Amino acid sequence: MSIQQIHVVGGGLAGSEAAWQIAGRGIPVILHEMRGVRGTDAHKTDGLAELVCSNSFRSDDSEHNAVGLIHAEMRLAGSLVMRAADANQVPAGGALAVDRDGFSAAVTRAIEEHPLITLMREEIAGLPPADWDQVIVATGPLTAPSLADAIAQATGRDALAFFDAIAPIVHFESIDMDTAWFQSRYDKVGPGGTGKDYINCPLDEQQYNAFIDALLAGDKTEFHEWEGTPYFDGCLPIEIMAGRGRETPRHGPMKPIGLTNAHRPDVKPHAVVQLRQDNALGTLYNMVGFQTKLRYGAQADVFRMIPGLQNAEFARLGGLHRNTYLNSPVLLDGDLQLKTRPGLRFAGQITGCEGYVESAAIGLLAGRFAAAERLGDPVALPPATTAFGALLGHITGGHLVSDDEKKRSFQPMNVNFGLFPPLEPGAAAKPAGHTGRWRGKDKAIAKKKALTDRAKRDVSEWLGLSRCDAAE
Repeated sequence: MSIQQIHVVGGGLAGSEAAWQIAGRGIPVILHEMRGVRGTDAHKTDGLAELVCSNSFRSDDSEHNAVGLIHAEMRLAGSLVMRAADANQVPAGGALAVDRDGFSAAVTRAIEEHPLITLMREEIAGLPPADWDQVIVATGPLTAPSLADAIAQATGRDALAFFDAIAPIVHFESIDMDTAWFQSRYDKVGPGGTGKDYINCPLDEQQYNAFIDALLAGDKTEFHEWEGTPYFDGCLPIEIMAGRGRETPRHGPMKPIGLTNAHRPDVKPHAVVQLRQDNALGTLYNMVGFQTKLRYGAQADVFRMIPGLQNAEFARLGGLHRNTYLNSPVLLDGDLQLKTRPGLRFAGQITGCEGYVESAAIGLLAGRFAAAERLGDPVALPPATTAFGALLGHITGGHLVSDDEKKRSFQPMNVNFGLFPPLEPGAAAKPAGHTGRWRGKDKAIAKKKALTDRAKRDVSEWLGLSRCDAAE
C-alpha cells in the first residue's frame, strides 16, 4: 500500500533535515525550495542548507557543553546535517567548523539522490493548501514576505522580529603573517585541529582605542522603519557591542586571554582579533565575532586598521538583515503543530530557536513527529532531560516572567544547560576515590558531565537504541 507524501517548505538546515528524517522512515517527501527561483537578502547561492553567517557549529564537546551534546544526540538520530558537517570539517580549536560550500553541496547531493525525496524549486506564496494534510514549514527567519503575511493572518498574532548580522570573510593570502600568528586559545586541540587553528591579530592599547573610535564613528546601515526591533544578543554587531562600553569587545570577541604573540612573546596584547578557517582549502578566513552593520564603504577602512589586516582583501563583507519568528509558546502545541491547524508544523529558526544545529535539531524532531503521525504511530516527545527535549520545551513552553501565566517573554535562544531540568540529588557528587579539594570548578564540571550522561542515556532510550548502537 502506497504511503501519502509529506510536504516540507524550505530547504535550509531545518527543512533538509526534516525531509531526510521523513524519507528515512520510508515516506515520500516533496521538498519545496524557492531559491533558484527567488533569492533572499542574505543567501548567495541556491544550494540547500547554505550557511549565511558563521561556518561554525560551535563546541563539539558532548560531555561538558550543551551544543556539543545536541551534536551527539543528532548523530545518534542519523542526522544528515551532522553527517555533512563531519565530512566537511575544517580546523577550529574545540569547535566543529565546516567548509561552507562543501557542506551545502553534501546536503544538496544527499537530498537530490534520495529516491523518496522530490526537490521542487518553487515559491510557496501562501499557507500550504488544505489537501496537504501533513506539512512542515521550515522557511527560516528570511521567510518570503507573501508567506510571512499569510502566516500572520492565519495566526492572528504579530510575528516577533530581531536583527541578525553577518561577519566579513578575508582572503588568507592578504593577511600579514609577520604580524599575525596561528594559535588556538590556550592551545586547545579540537576536532581535526592542532592547537593552532585560529589566526590572531594583536592590538596594543593605543591601536585598540583608535579602532574603537573608528568603529563607533563609521557609517552604518540604519532601518528606521524597523525601529524598536531588538538585536539578537548572541550575534551583536561589533559596533553595537562597542557602543555598550569601550571595553566590551575586549571582554568579548577581542579578549586576549589564552594567547601569546609568537612574534613578541614578551609583550601581552591589549586585545586580539581572531579569524577562523572558512573553507577546506584554507584560502578564506572569517572574522570571529565581527558581525557588523557598517556600510560596505566603511568596513574595509575600519577593519584594515587591525594589525595584520592592513592589506586585507575581503571575499565577503558583513551585513545586517531582519529575522522573524513566531510566538511559538502561544501558537504551537507540544509537537510543533499550529494549534489552529493540525498537521501543519513549523521547524527551524522561525520557531524561535537560534543557531545552525538548534534549527536542524528542531527540523529533525518535526520530521520524526510528522512521520510518526503519517504511519499511525504515537508521537513520542523527547525527554526533557535531553538536549532535544530541553530545546523543544523552550520553544513550545517559553519562560514565565511573572506569576501571570499568560504573560511570557519569548526570545530566540541557543541550547544551554539552563533549559534542562535539575539533576537528581547527589548526581554530581564528589566521585569515590577523588582526593584533594573538591572546588567549585570541579563541581561545575561534574554537574555538566552528569547532565550530559543523563541526556545521552535518555535520548538513546527514546530513539530505541541499544547500548552498543549508542556507543557506535
